[in-house]
Amino acid sequence: MRIIIAGMGAIGMHMTKMLSDGSHEIVVMDKLEEQLQDVSSHYDVMTVHGSATSFTDLKEAGIKKTDLFVALTHSIETNITACMLAKKLGAKKTIARIDNQEYLLPLNKSHIISMGIDSLIYPQKLGAREIVNLLSETGTSEVFNFYGDKLSLFVIRLEEDAPIINKRLDEVAVNNKDQIFKAVAISRNDKTIIPNADETFKEGDIVYVITNQKGSKEMMEYAGNKKLKSNNIMILGGSRMGFRTAQAMQRSANIKIIEIDKNRADYLAESLSNTLIINADGRDIEMLKEEGLGMMDVFIGVTGNDELNILSCIQAKNMGVKKAIASVENIDYLHLAENMGIDAVINKKLIAASYILRFTLTADVPSFLCLTGGEGEVLEFIVKHNSKITQGQLREIEFPKDATIGGIIRDNSSFVPDGNTIVLPNDRVVVFSLPSALHAVERIFN
Repeated sequence: MRIIIAGMGAIGMHMTKMLSDGSHEIVVMDKLEEQLQDVSSHYDVMTVHGSATSFTDLKEAGIKKTDLFVALTHSIETNITACMLAKKLGAKKTIARIDNQEYLLPLNKSHIISMGIDSLIYPQKLGAREIVNLLSETGTSEVFNFYGDKLSLFVIRLEEDAPIINKRLDEVAVNNKDQIFKAVAISRNDKTIIPNADETFKEGDIVYVITNQKGSKEMMEYAGNKKLKSNNIMILGGSRMGFRTAQAMQRSANIKIIEIDKNRADYLAESLSNTLIINADGRDIEMLKEEGLGMMDVFIGVTGNDELNILSCIQAKNMGVKKAIASVENIDYLHLAENMGIDAVINKKLIAASYILRFTLTADVPSFLCLTGGEGEVLEFIVKHNSKITQGQLREIEFPKDATIGGIIRDNSSFVPDGNTIVLPNDRVVVFSLPSALHAVERIFN
């Protein structure tokens, strides 16, 4: 696939990194020469120094023969205009990054699509949605739902009292005789593995488990995790992500937002009728104590400062807060944050990348997730007629060793398959894959 990425900011750089494995022809555009020098020194891509809204520069980038054009600059107007021009000049699909909820309203979105823009991506809203999902399942580090919650991927850290510590997967499978959940991967010592039957669970493991609603309670009991209440929530930072989270949760929980900027705090107070806004410096530990930090169920750090988000979450945990969630933009800090005891880490780059990457696959993939703490990806495939995956029992299919099928949604039911399962056309199949196996998995579903 030929892909043009316009805008080499943080998300553009990360997208380039994820796509530059040799399976795609990548062209990157930016008006800043130093940004292009940085990306070309790390990745084998073609660079175009110019504007995404210039007819001449788009033609130089080869827009006419482009399969996917992605505009990720920091300007909504530039991104929308660039996508409109790209579509008129021959790009097959276009995606524009936005940072305004107004563009996602149904009527407005229909106007945008009529202009030739296939999809809009709003990283801050996607990040807030991740946080809200976590608050609904507060016993887990992360949770992702597929096809109307028919299947879910839970990410669970094993603490020292987890019943499955020092047990092999096959031992757990004996107790899980109805096969209602499946551990598809384990992240350990900054490495992600697809476990086999004799793999042993260890304290500190981050385990990726796929299950349906029937199996989620039993799965949590095996892992030693209890569902926690999230009645009292403190959010440090009145960013768009903090605002969206409070907006979604303020009618079901008591929420306090700590915001240092007076103008932003005034705006939040006017816009959030059921949220308490405190204009104060989140670095002031005594102030946080006075505002009841130790009595909170959940603490969320979503300022624009990674270090402050991480350190404040650690402070919250030390004061007895049961769940701490940090927004961390520097990918180098992700494992550090998790290893320091923070329960969940939100990274908008990875969330945005997950959304965009599904457009680069030729198989029918309605969901694609790049996991925050691990190296793997989770994909939901809709099975095509005559695809290889339908040609026999799963034990007979030569499935890549660095990937595994976690669950299947068929009609209105979902289940965890075994070696005797036969996958049928139109099934939705949830797959965990390491990057090395991604294209081999895609071929099996094509």
